[in-house]
Amino acid sequence: MKRISGVITLFLLVQTLTAQQGWEAGPWLGGAWYLGDLNTSYNLSTPGLAGGFAARYNFNDRLCMRFSVNAGKVMADDANSKNSYERARNLSFQSGILEGAFQMEFNFLPYIHGDRDYFFSPYLLLGMNVAKFNPKALYEGDLVELRPLGTEGQFRGEEYYTTSAGWLYGGGFKVDLSYRISLNFEIAARALSTDYLDDVSSTYPDKGDLLRERGELAVALSDRSIALPGTDGNQLGRTGVQRGNSKNNDTYIFLGAGVLYYFGELKCPGTGSRKRRR
Repeated sequence: MKRISGVITLFLLVQTLTAQQGWEAGPWLGGAWYLGDLNTSYNLSTPGLAGGFAARYNFNDRLCMRFSVNAGKVMADDANSKNSYERARNLSFQSGILEGAFQMEFNFLPYIHGDRDYFFSPYLLLGMNVAKFNPKALYEGDLVELRPLGTEGQFRGEEYYTTSAGWLYGGGFKVDLSYRISLNFEIAARALSTDYLDDVSSTYPDKGDLLRERGELAVALSDRSIALPGTDGNQLGRTGVQRGNSKNNDTYIFLGAGVLYYFGELKCPGTGSRKRRR
């Protein structure tokens, strides 16, 4: 009986999943924001450009999976912080990001391409991504790669990785423009497994050791702190003083709109008849 029940359950599941199946694909364009040690106050005033290409497979009118390749640029500057400590720290960075992402989507409403009634739905998404990044800082008019400098005292060969996996979560809204074409609005955060998207995580290194190991440029970009009024002229960058918070990894957000083209056919479960078109 258990085997028969399992077969019936599997059959019903397959029938449900074939209610509407099909691929859709297309580009998206939008903005990117960074959250981390150089943006602890969630300042969203400096977005970078972002975009990509997505391919979604519809299992039915509720459940989808999506693969995408995306790129964006994130940046932050302590000079824009409302926190006096962070302004005195005076660090900044920018980085391009290239990622591959996989996500599952759940539609709040039944969503069927070409249907007169079920042609839109908000949705939730959850997935994973792998991102490639390379933090840089502007110094004397030039963009300088920070990882090779070991700004927090990393030994040669022990620098942080510039590839990181992460969790992806967010939501969106999809609506048909025609039987084949839909417009998608989406916002999704990427919580990385690294704290070095911005090159900032732990404490200031010993400047003498850093000078011998990496040179003057590394020392200059490791400690860019300035003296603020009321601080008795003391700079922050002393050995062992906190430079970042290693307990919180970095996050970035993509917000955008995409146009997807639907390649599938619409069929009612078990009949082979097509759904009506608008």
